[in-house]
Amino acid sequence: MKVLAFTGSMRATSINRRLMLLASDRLKERGADVTEVQLRDLKLPMFDEDMETALKSKGEPMPEPVVRIQDLMLACDAMLIASPEYNGSLSPALKNAIDWCSRRSDDKGGLACYRDKVAGIMATSGGRLGGIRGLPEVRRILSGIGVTVIPQDFACPGAPADPNAAGWPDDATLKGAHRVADALYDATKALRA
Repeated sequence: MKVLAFTGSMRATSINRRLMLLASDRLKERGADVTEVQLRDLKLPMFDEDMETALKSKGEPMPEPVVRIQDLMLACDAMLIASPEYNGSLSPALKNAIDWCSRRSDDKGGLACYRDKVAGIMATSGGRLGGIRGLPEVRRILSGIGVTVIPQDFACPGAPADPNAAGWPDDATLKGAHRVADALYDATKALRA
């Protein structure tokens, strides 16, 4: 089972990335092959239909970062996403990556990157809600393009600003991350059987 793990955060010291890595480690313990991609390193251009149309009309390939994330998405069976909450929704970086992956331009079709995929979603923040307001948006978008989003999600409130802070993750955070990872693993395995 191949899992693509990423976060919508562009921060170098992202607490959401740390949460995602807790779940990734659990998936690896269960035998999953986990590939992490950091959107900040990809340097995806902003989605632009005019640019896409111009490149297609000239027979030119999409920008390398777009092709790279699309190829990673095509190759995986499942996605593990830790999404920071920005003003009650998902981050622009995450939405941009989702949009580019919905535009596969080869013979596989537009939504090929999402066909038969399963996703587990989670969030954390220093606030009392832990990113919970953004998760329904992520679920709605992914479900709308055909992804099976597992019902078990996790929002972790009160996270420290420093992902390496002493005492974090606490037991509740670890259990929440593992719960998402286990449910993602089990659902993906069942759907692939």
